Amino acid sequence: MRTLISLLGAALAAAALLTPLPPAATARADDSAFGSRLYVDPTSDARLVADRLAASGDTARAALIEQIASQPTAVWLGDWYGPDLLSSVIQRHLRAASAQGATPVFVTYAIPDRDCGGYSAGGFTPDQYLDWNRRIAAVLAGSSAVVLIEPDSLSMLPSPKCAGVADTRLPLLRSAVSILGAAGLSTYLDGGNARWLTPDVQASYLKAAGIADARGFFTNVSNFDATQVERDYAGKVSSRVGWKHFVIDVSRNGNGWTGDWCNPPGAALGQNPQITESPTVKLDALLWVKHPGASDGPCYGGPAAGRWFESGAEALVLGRASASTAGRAP
Repeated sequence: MRTLISLLGAALAAAALLTPLPPAATARADDSAFGSRLYVDPTSDARLVADRLAASGDTARAALIEQIASQPTAVWLGDWYGPDLLSSVIQRHLRAASAQGATPVFVTYAIPDRDCGGYSAGGFTPDQYLDWNRRIAAVLAGSSAVVLIEPDSLSMLPSPKCAGVADTRLPLLRSAVSILGAAGLSTYLDGGNARWLTPDVQASYLKAAGIADARGFFTNVSNFDATQVERDYAGKVSSRVGWKHFVIDVSRNGNGWTGDWCNPPGAALGQNPQITESPTVKLDALLWVKHPGASDGPCYGGPAAGRWFESGAEALVLGRASASTAGRAP
């Protein structure tokens, strides 16, 4: 699920340590988490690939990848960053977001026993994890950033491969919500998706993980359910957790669920990210959390999880064009 750490990105991150952080990019209304604009990463894998293709004269393929590179995506933070690099990467993105007048969305992804041994296995020890969250909170404090806490961390708990994990994980998630919230950040917890757990079961895990102190939850991260399907499901979950807010990952749901979760053939880009906050609706935003073009794992010709999968990225763009021609909506 994580994106590839490019050498260019690391160099820019290191350089970010040399200058002070700007103030928060965007003023917030009382009930707003995202301000007026979402952050577009100027050094994403898609951006670097689109620029490389354009420079080489391959304008047709560059135009395909540009449809991904031009859109806001979340910034994933995980145990692949050492402490100093973690801080500099966050600072670099805060600076870029401030220049855009935009709100950055960060994803934490380093919970102990992450993915319970799956393609995205990893994570810190419990003590390391809390220190890691404190470091993130310290760097983000005052930035008005949004943090999506640990995709799949709750919805996987009933799986046999995660047996015994909940006793450690749930207190850690409650602590993460507290640490990040104390820094003035808007936090969202794992809400799974409509095909995973029932709203009642998902709500019970959200309550145990500290949803009362978070802004809300996210659904469909790295998954493919159609937006209306997820919206209906999230509304049911919200009604069971005190009408908390929610966001939906629409990065690859242009054709809805096609029968597999790992680089599935037939998937398509969803609608472009957008802020949807209103006084009467609990849906805060439609986001691209999973980066289109980042592999789910070694399936259907893809590389390891998180690595750039160029043919997969092109297929997502072409899939959306086909869906649009056929009159289908995500």
